Amino acid sequence: MITDWSDKKVIVTGGAGFLGGVLCRKLREKGVQESNLFIPRRERYDLTTEEAVTRLYDEAFDGAPTDVVIHLAAEVGGIGANRDNPGRYFYANMAMALHLIEHFRARGLHEREGSTFVQTGTICAYPKFAPIPFNEEDIWNGYPEETNAPYGVAKKAAWQMLDAYKLQYDMRSSYVLPVNLYGPNDNFNLHSSHVIPALIRKCVEAQEANADHIECWGTGSASREFLYVDDAASGLIRAAEVMQEPTPINLGAGFEITIKDLVELIVKLTGFEGEIRWDATKPDGQPRRSLDTTKAKDHLGWEAQMPFEEGLKHTIAWFREHRSDADARL
Repeated sequence: MITDWSDKKVIVTGGAGFLGGVLCRKLREKGVQESNLFIPRRERYDLTTEEAVTRLYDEAFDGAPTDVVIHLAAEVGGIGANRDNPGRYFYANMAMALHLIEHFRARGLHEREGSTFVQTGTICAYPKFAPIPFNEEDIWNGYPEETNAPYGVAKKAAWQMLDAYKLQYDMRSSYVLPVNLYGPNDNFNLHSSHVIPALIRKCVEAQEANADHIECWGTGSASREFLYVDDAASGLIRAAEVMQEPTPINLGAGFEITIKDLVELIVKLTGFEGEIRWDATKPDGQPRRSLDTTKAKDHLGWEAQMPFEEGLKHTIAWFREHRSDADARL
């Protein structure tokens, strides 16, 4: 178990991103020294290539051994982006995990006391019609929802790689499956973002333009569960601290909401007064998503803390205040 972070050298892939930024802040609060926290940037380290992963391990901490890798980096998007990029999303996510895990082992980093590899999974790995709430034992009991299956299968394969490496090399690792995340500093690009930031942007821009309606994909009947980004970061750190093997663990908030109700709630919180129009020719995605978080409580001693409506208010306020930052990503 990791009880003291002050001497740990930690690589956080995706550490400059939405979840990564919060996680790195929390690691600093845990005592990780700035010189012991390495965040590879994509312009220098294309982690889909083995050459870049080799350089990463060579160059991080001036060549001193890494203790912990928390692998958050991913290529992912909403339904539209998944439909447009199935091959790329499978390759990129599989390649990153493959090289990072293997080179962690090949360098003997897994033999260091207190070392571990944390892999973020995805609930897109669950079968399309998995029983609700999703239980970790059901991950293999069916094929994922078609529009995000390549991404989900790649992430699930990374889990199997870690499981095999535990069996053969006794490599310590953990594998967590966060539900849909939301919060300040999210991706608000209408094409590549997930549902909450996309809806917030639509409502705010429609309000500013005095538009009489917004358009939403699907029928609104699908349901989702959403986890505030700070809660997810706390769960990942806790997994790094206590888990010795990649037992899949759901990270969720313990509730689900239909997309229709979600849209109406965001409309209310943003103050948009126009009509909501549904485009039923667009897919709803997986019918329902809600997680059984019993393992997170039992194995990690972790539960989500942020009330949903309060989290939405924080997210809307951030978008209004940091509009130029959100726009710069487009």
